[in-house]
Amino acid sequence: MDRESSASSSSSSSSTRAITSNNLPPPEDAWLDACYKLLPRWESHSLSHQSIIPISISRVNQVDAARLDVEMSAMLKEQLVKVFSLMKPGMLFQYEAELDAFLEFLIWRFSIWVDKPTPGIALMNLRYRDERAIEPREKVRTGLEGPGLTVAQKIWYCIATVGGQYIWARIQSFSAFRRWGDSDQRSLARRIWILIQRVEGIYRAASFGNLLIFLYTGRYRNLIERALRARLVYGSPNMNRAVSFEYMNRQLVWNEFSEMLLLLLPLLNSSSMRNLLRPFSKDKSSSSEQDDNICPICRSTPTIPYVALPCQHRYCYYCLRTRCAAAPSFRCSRCSEPVAAMQRHSGGATNG
Repeated sequence: MDRESSASSSSSSSSTRAITSNNLPPPEDAWLDACYKLLPRWESHSLSHQSIIPISISRVNQVDAARLDVEMSAMLKEQLVKVFSLMKPGMLFQYEAELDAFLEFLIWRFSIWVDKPTPGIALMNLRYRDERAIEPREKVRTGLEGPGLTVAQKIWYCIATVGGQYIWARIQSFSAFRRWGDSDQRSLARRIWILIQRVEGIYRAASFGNLLIFLYTGRYRNLIERALRARLVYGSPNMNRAVSFEYMNRQLVWNEFSEMLLLLLPLLNSSSMRNLLRPFSKDKSSSSEQDDNICPICRSTPTIPYVALPCQHRYCYYCLRTRCAAAPSFRCSRCSEPVAAMQRHSGGATNG
């Protein structure tokens, strides 16, 4: 009985201790411990359901960047050609492919190789990003994050853009100079020429297909970027696209003005306009004698002087004769009177 009573008393005491321990408040920093334990699980869960923010890069900016790079190369080439302007004419023509490759290499060396955008890409606020390094579980904020091109991508980009264009230009010029496309050439040369034409056709068809895909998705302007997975993205997400229309307005005004001049100038008679403005000239009295001694058509001293009748203004024989033969109703360039005949300055008359 004593043993049963002691066992019951011990069990009751342990149960009372458990109840009292459950009723005690938790320590003050218990919620911090629980937060630290649950935080890694929450981050892993959120990243597992997170995907890359879909971004849309303006297709106009990408195309404009390519156009600006072409214009930059043309400007550099023009300045470089001026350096050799005093040398033998046509000397640079046979080295034009090497010159273009050298300028493209310079642009690549001081832009893409040093992790900087080309001049046209920089003006459009763009940069190259390696799409192979972008993973769905990467922490993203704007969708523009991502590393630049790797060393291998840069080298292959140089080989494709600089070396590829140079080799293809040399092959085309050499085959055209050797006339591989002529039907009377050897069978081997003819086959090489056909192969070159087929390769060019396949490349153009692939480029056209890539252009359609680019217009639909907005990624990879050319086949080289698609093969290297080098995508153009915005360099700064906070940069506003400020477009100045000042140059465009001036260009439009000048184009309209030039078209108006091209339309009106053929309708104007130069001699009649000059006679119309002659009363407003300042030194009319001082230049009248000098004008009478020169031919109003060729503006030189007549070698065989003739005068137009009836106004008696002096002309060169050939100038006056050709004008009268071309237009029977020719009018004097000085007074706008119809010329009925022509007379040698010291002799008889001749019908116009």
